[in-house]
Amino acid sequence: MLKKKYIVLGGNGFIGRNLCSYLADLGMEVTSFDRDVVVDGDSRVHFVQGDFFRDDFLRELICEYDVIFHAISTINPGNSNDIYMNGYGKDLVQTIKLCSWIKDMNKSMVFLSSGGTVYGNQEQQPITEQMLPLPINHYGNIKLCIENALRIFHIQNTMNIRIARIANPYGPGQDYTKGVGFVDAVMKRAMEHKVVEVWGDGENIRDYIYIKDVCYYLHRLAEYDGRESVFNISSGEGISQNQIIMYIRDLGMNVQVEYKATRSVDVRKMVLDNKKIRGICGTRLTPLKNGLESYYQYLKYCK
Repeated sequence: MLKKKYIVLGGNGFIGRNLCSYLADLGMEVTSFDRDVVVDGDSRVHFVQGDFFRDDFLRELICEYDVIFHAISTINPGNSNDIYMNGYGKDLVQTIKLCSWIKDMNKSMVFLSSGGTVYGNQEQQPITEQMLPLPINHYGNIKLCIENALRIFHIQNTMNIRIARIANPYGPGQDYTKGVGFVDAVMKRAMEHKVVEVWGDGENIRDYIYIKDVCYYLHRLAEYDGRESVFNISSGEGISQNQIIMYIRDLGMNVQVEYKATRSVDVRKMVLDNKKIRGICGTRLTPLKNGLESYYQYLKYCK
């Protein structure tokens, strides 16, 4: 049997880099695609530089691969209400084109959506995949628009498309200055003796999942051949920002906090039900305190 070839679109990002290395650890043939040159990339990963929005280039590129992981986004939750036309005018349109090419070439795709913003404010927690998504910012809505387009391709063309609604990943390689990553922000700012800004009272609850667990689930989704298409990727447990700060203080760090006004782009509570993904992959999750300890040791070593 020939080994599958994987490409990660957006391979320079936090999840993309970790996913490429995870697949390489498994002995897979994997390519990372992004717009920038990689200086310190994994030597086992093939790197391709290019423009996701150049049609001819992208169409020719994906011809070589069996599975496409789509992790490209030009916006993030924090800036999406200001530059939302990038998402609607570029990300959505280009992903629909990508799907049409994948359909013609009979490829598989895993789309990295956002469990943290697609669902919006929900009374019932944890949130299952069957609940009605109600995003409260343009980032989440653009992800949902893309999901709906993929769902139609999946239904009408029996395409192998999987949608991963990822909760709040954390771990090596994250960079909170790009707009996401509360755990990363708390740890790095504490290590640099800087104040951590918390938007609101610190009681916003999120579902934090270690990056290696995310990569494990994404790979398993790429191999999944069942009928389901949408999966929450999460720990299934809710932790407040104040609790995260307390746990990180327990590691020996001096975390200084400044509480600021609540932001309209932030939901109050977000915990994702992960029974569906565990049903096909089993239970293999890193406990939060273990993950925080591992990431702290990583940051100390890298420093």
